[in-house]
Amino acid sequence: MPGKVTHSYAFRGSEKPLIGKTIGEMFDEIAQAYPDNDAIVSLHQGMRYTYRELQQELNRAAKGFMALGLKKGDRLAIWATNIAEWIITQFATAKAGIIMVNINPAYRTHELEYALRQSEAQALLLMDKFKSSDYVQMFYEVCPEARNSKPGHIHSEKLPFLRTAVMIKGEKQPGMWSWDEVLKMGEEIPDETLVERQESLDFDDPINIQYTSGTTGFPKGVVLTHHNI
Repeated sequence: MPGKVTHSYAFRGSEKPLIGKTIGEMFDEIAQAYPDNDAIVSLHQGMRYTYRELQQELNRAAKGFMALGLKKGDRLAIWATNIAEWIITQFATAKAGIIMVNINPAYRTHELEYALRQSEAQALLLMDKFKSSDYVQMFYEVCPEARNSKPGHIHSEKLPFLRTAVMIKGEKQPGMWSWDEVLKMGEEIPDETLVERQESLDFDDPINIQYTSGTTGFPKGVVLTHHNI
C-alpha cells in the first residue's frame, strides 16, 4: 500500500519470510487472484462461497459492524460453533480493525461473563443452541438487562462495556439484532468508508483475543495481531 512500510522476517533455515500485510490486504489479494475458486463450503448449512462471493459478504459484514458503531480497536466477541458466519466474522472484523474475541462454545455462564468482562467486549455475536447448550438462555442469565433493552442499547451492571448483541444463527431474540439486519445496515455504509478504515490499519495492530483453556483459575486472554495470525 502506498506510504506504508512493509517488513519481512525470516527464521533461520527458512527461505519463506513472514508477510508484512494485514489480513484484509492478504484476503483481497487472494480474492483477486482466484475469484471463482471455492472459499467456503459448509455442508451442514448448505452454503457455498467463491472468493468473489465471500469478499462481497465480508465487506457487507465489516460495514455492518461499523454501522453498529464499532471503531478500530473495539472488541466484538463471538460465541458459536463451526459455521460459515464465524469465518465471515473473523475476516470482516480484521478488515474493519475490530478485535474479535473468541468465546469457547463449551463455556458455561460464569466463563462467558468472565470473558466478556475481562475483554471489555462492546458487542457479542451468538448462535441459539448446540446440543445441550442454550446460548441465548445463558446469555440472558449473565446479562438479564438485554432482554428488555432496545438492540444496540444494552446497559449491564456486570458487563459495563457491552452494548450490542446479535443472533448469527437462530430466531431473533429480544434486545438483539439479527445477522441479516446487521448485513442490511452495512449496505448503508459507503464502500469508501471501509477502504479508508482498511488503509488506516497496520499489520502489528491487535486483531484477535483467544482464551486459553486455563487448567487453574480463569482462562487467560492472548492478544494476537494481523501478523501473528
